[in-house]
Amino acid sequence: MSMPSIYKTLGTSVLMAGMAFGSTAAMAADGPLRGNVRVVIGSTSTGGDTYQNSSIVADALAEHLDINMKVDAVGASSAFRFLDRDSRGNTLMIFHDQSYLGHLYGVQGYDDIFEKYTIGPTVAINPGNAYLVPKDSPYQTLNDVIEAVGNGEEVRVAIQPGGVSEIGFSALKNAIAIEHPGMEDNLVAVNTGSQADKNQQLFDDQADMINGTVQANEQYTRLPEDDQKAMRFLWLTARNSTIEQAPEDGLGQTTREQLLQYVEPNVSVPMGNGDNFTFDKEFFFLYNKDMDQAIVDQIDQALTEIYAEGEIQETQKNSFFIPNFKPSDEAAEYLETKMSVYEDIITNIQ
Repeated sequence: MSMPSIYKTLGTSVLMAGMAFGSTAAMAADGPLRGNVRVVIGSTSTGGDTYQNSSIVADALAEHLDINMKVDAVGASSAFRFLDRDSRGNTLMIFHDQSYLGHLYGVQGYDDIFEKYTIGPTVAINPGNAYLVPKDSPYQTLNDVIEAVGNGEEVRVAIQPGGVSEIGFSALKNAIAIEHPGMEDNLVAVNTGSQADKNQQLFDDQADMINGTVQANEQYTRLPEDDQKAMRFLWLTARNSTIEQAPEDGLGQTTREQLLQYVEPNVSVPMGNGDNFTFDKEFFFLYNKDMDQAIVDQIDQALTEIYAEGEIQETQKNSFFIPNFKPSDEAAEYLETKMSVYEDIITNIQ
């Protein structure tokens, strides 16, 4: 399965959704989803991208459907447990690709979401998944890293194992195995925790490169080279077309034009089938398998109308998210295909 073929344009998604669910907001408000709805998320942080993104969507739905919707940052294992217990529709979940990557990497507590849950609509992409080096690093490009590892140098990469933080590392290791067979073990994972932990590994010279985000790490790229905390971007895993949709001003003091220097085709991570690896961190709903289909349809319908109005897209972009609405059926097929691409990469390096 080639990487580009799994992606479809936002316009097509909205058009298809509109055809399938084209009715009025008044009808949406008359659906079975009423009263108080809890949206659990796979993060314990109320300052992170999952909470911020989920709040934008939940607030829009609450207003549109005239219901109370509260985002609760309980973490992945608790969120899945709460979802398992509530088939009435009073508990919904929003998470991102970690929900299936955790299962592929064998992380405890992650089941196959496509078997255990109903996949709801996708709502947005965080285009900021990145890899950075110290500003004084000898590696000027990601290709320098690939060549160094291929020549026998050990390069240490700080990641949080088992998901979004690791998938780029896996892809890079796979690319080295393709281009320099037998040398891929010179790319060494430094397994750690939060973004602050990964940053600290770089500050302490315990890692040569780290997984980070544009949102969390852009501030460090502004520091002078002689500052211990100064960093440079080497790679953003997002598709070129995703970054193209970001605001022209980019984030902080880094413009969209500057960010485009760090994505394909300027940065290439071969997958071995003529395609380059890309990864968009996407957010979507998860539902209890036994939840009423009418609620699935109601949320699809409501989000179709919300995205057709256009205001939510501006709110998302102002927070450096890229709108990417797909209704449930389309989202489920799309995400399962996406999972199979990354499953191949993970299998190749194990």
